Amino acid sequence: MDPLRTRRVEETMREELSELIRFEMADPRLSSVDVTEVHCSPDLKRADILVSAPREGVEGALEALMHAKGFLRHQLMQRMDLYRTPELRFLPDAETSLTVPSARIMRRIRRGRAS
Repeated sequence: MDPLRTRRVEETMREELSELIRFEMADPRLSSVDVTEVHCSPDLKRADILVSAPREGVEGALEALMHAKGFLRHQLMQRMDLYRTPELRFLPDAETSLTVPSARIMRRIRRGRAS
C-alpha cells in the first residue's frame, strides 16, 4: 500500500479514536487518556494505538480500552470508509510516561530544589 495513504489513514484513525474516547465513552478510567500515535501494518490488518495516561492509571485505562475494543472498531468502521477495519491493539506510550516525571523535575529545578 502507498505509504502516504497509510499515514493519512493512521492520522484519521488517531483523530477519530481520540474523539470517540473523549466524548463517546463514559468509563471514568478513560477520563485522562489521549491517543498519541497510531501505527498500521502495510496491509491495514492491524493497528497499534499508543495511548498516554497518568502513570497510576495506565493499567486500568488499557484494560478499559481492551474491553471497548469491539465498540471502537465498529465506530471506526462506520466513520471511515475502509475496505477492512484493522484489529486494534492498545499499548502505553513510553515517551509520554517519561515526560510526566521530567515535568515535575523541571518545576523543582525552577523552584530551586534540585534534589
